[in-house]
Amino acid sequence: MATNVAVVAFDRISPFHLSVPCIVFEEETPGVLASRYRLRVCAAERGPLRATAGFELRMERGLPALSHADIIIVPSWRNIDEPAPEPLLSALRRAHRRGAILVGLCYGAFVLADAGLLDGRAATTHWNVVSTFARRFPSVRLQSDVLYVDEGDVLTSAGAAAGIDCCLHLIRKQCGAEIANHVARRLVVAPHRQGGQAQYIEHPLSDVPQGHHLTELLDWARAHLHEPLDVDRLAARVAMSRRSFTRHFRKFTGTSVTKWLLEQRLFLAQRMLETSDDSIERIAEAAGFGGAVSLRQHFSAAYSTSPSAWRREFRGPS
Repeated sequence: MATNVAVVAFDRISPFHLSVPCIVFEEETPGVLASRYRLRVCAAERGPLRATAGFELRMERGLPALSHADIIIVPSWRNIDEPAPEPLLSALRRAHRRGAILVGLCYGAFVLADAGLLDGRAATTHWNVVSTFARRFPSVRLQSDVLYVDEGDVLTSAGAAAGIDCCLHLIRKQCGAEIANHVARRLVVAPHRQGGQAQYIEHPLSDVPQGHHLTELLDWARAHLHEPLDVDRLAARVAMSRRSFTRHFRKFTGTSVTKWLLEQRLFLAQRMLETSDDSIERIAEAAGFGGAVSLRQHFSAAYSTSPSAWRREFRGPS
């Protein structure tokens, strides 16, 4: 049975923000999502709705359609200083009470917070409005420097690209890595970025020309995670001093060498848990953890679960 996904549209919406969940969950014909998700866009207000790009949107469905949705996505909001209208907030509260998953992308986190759905919970939003968010919603545990936050039945994300990451994460969680990777390939985006990754990178990877020595180094390191890797070995590979390499690496990736290596190893372990029948010991060795005990310790610290439990939850239908 298909999962019903409702995307909330509103007056003065950005077409780009509206397109983010639509392009991720859209029904392909044929495609791997066609039988898994049924996507509908619902108007939060009487139409026609005006888009910020200068055209109008005419919706076939309004707020009553949210009562049938399993996942409700608020892709943004038109003005962070304007509380969302009460009919929308009431519809979101009712949906949450009956068990729907609520997702606030970018400024959409303000709408979920207005509805009281983030009180006492961790959440994030775009980095340039975190001070306003923290001031308006002091009861929310704001994580201002991450891509997205998954609280189980409520998810929030940073900007538009992080919104794609958040939606792919949700597909991965519900359908498994292979389905999410297929969607990512269709969109030509990274198959998975950890929610805890920093929003802002001083020297974005996309600005670096192909063939840059650090780009090549990261590719090499990902292919050799099973080997002992540290700052000195990586620095020597690109003929840089430890100090200079550490500085350039952080500017290039937004994180430290140690943290980056751990994230890559955990990601490799996740993929192997989801897509192979290899033993935990074999996965630990292939990902560079040395043994199952180390993998379990790092996995538990990062995800509050065990590798075996992760495999059961994220393997997806066979």
